[in-house]
Amino acid sequence: MSNAKRIAILATDGFEQSELMDPRALLKKAGFTVDVISPDPGKIRGWKGKDWGDCVEVDVELANANAGDYDALVLPGGVINPDKLRVNKAAIEFVRAFDKAGKPLAAICHGPWLLVEAGAAKGRELTSWPSLKTDIENAGGRWKDAEVVLDGHLITSRKPDDIPAFTQAVIDAVG
Repeated sequence: MSNAKRIAILATDGFEQSELMDPRALLKKAGFTVDVISPDPGKIRGWKGKDWGDCVEVDVELANANAGDYDALVLPGGVINPDKLRVNKAAIEFVRAFDKAGKPLAAICHGPWLLVEAGAAKGRELTSWPSLKTDIENAGGRWKDAEVVLDGHLITSRKPDDIPAFTQAVIDAVG
């Protein structure tokens, strides 16, 4: 299992519960090692519906995470999670490292806010939760309303309903 591909999921409190839990489960089922990475040690809490959801164990603290150890990065949405992460310099540098290396970089729902902040949206086609369309366009990206949008190593989706196709695109990209 030491040859298994490793996937990082970067999140903090307020992640959309289904957008972290479901891809993580599907990626593990596909045989990948999946680490939840967060600036916060211990546990982080999801958002489900209109209230706080379940907690998830943080596998690696962001301060100890190295993008070079991973084959792909997944960025779940929720409004709170990416809004907190996009003002965290270490989180943005972590995202940038995957973009610069050309490794699969997958963001769903409000997760593309991190792509905007990291400069990864410029000149690329992507999707997101509809309210991010203007942010993406202002960052030089081209927004498209589709279940999954692939542009080079970038993989983006709109919402929890897109999770099966989103996760399959990550599996296909990582191989």
